[in-house]
Amino acid sequence: MTDNETKGRIFDIQRYSIHDGRGIRTIVFLKGCVLRCRWCCNPESQRYDIETMRTQDGVKTMGRDVTVGEVLEVVERDRGYYRRSGGGITLSGGESLCQPEFALSLLRESKSRGISTAIESMGCAEWETINKLLPYIDQYLLDIKHTNHEKHREFTGRSNELMMENARKIAASGLTELTVRVPVVPSFNASEEEIASIARFADSLGNVAGLHLLPYHRLGQDKYAGLGRDYTMADIVPPTREFMERLLETAKKNCNLHCQIGG
Repeated sequence: MTDNETKGRIFDIQRYSIHDGRGIRTIVFLKGCVLRCRWCCNPESQRYDIETMRTQDGVKTMGRDVTVGEVLEVVERDRGYYRRSGGGITLSGGESLCQPEFALSLLRESKSRGISTAIESMGCAEWETINKLLPYIDQYLLDIKHTNHEKHREFTGRSNELMMENARKIAASGLTELTVRVPVVPSFNASEEEIASIARFADSLGNVAGLHLLPYHRLGQDKYAGLGRDYTMADIVPPTREFMERLLETAKKNCNLHCQIGG
């Protein structure tokens, strides 16, 4: 089987994105995740199963099986934008590493066509899986949510020890540009002490291009009702711009990285 023929399961392809990597990008959202973050804005990504979700426009099917070739037919439409902006394809989810063969084929085929690649990931997989993908990833956007193992488990369902160890290995490999991204979630990690700890950890990795603080939002709340699930963060208020600026200053004081809000 060629890379073009490799099959995977996605739930969306988003064109003309200016987030999740440099330039104008096409984001491919893969189904499946090993975590169950309470604040997840894409709950339809968590289960690998194809699901139905009630929306204002009716019932929609979330998830479809595609080949790498079919995905790249969409990606190729915006090659001109990538060339002018430095953009390309970004794999997101869910957790892209839950479909390692599909992710590898998609990244490898993109690179062979001269398309810049990025992956948005928590690094939650065996190192052998990540190591196979690294030569085909130009930019790794790595989520680091907390440095405390138990609090990470409480809010996501899983400890972060494997993810932190993989972060060290990704940085040490020098094979990709590594950016650490932090979802800033009140009641979970939105304190100066916790952000300072994450900043120090990111700084200790070496070979990190930057630290991005991503403020919590509730844009995915209605999706939970559409899937027949409870949204347990409904009472949590997103952080203000002023508070995010304070956390940004805290991050800067605790590392030597380029730090910013969003990205």
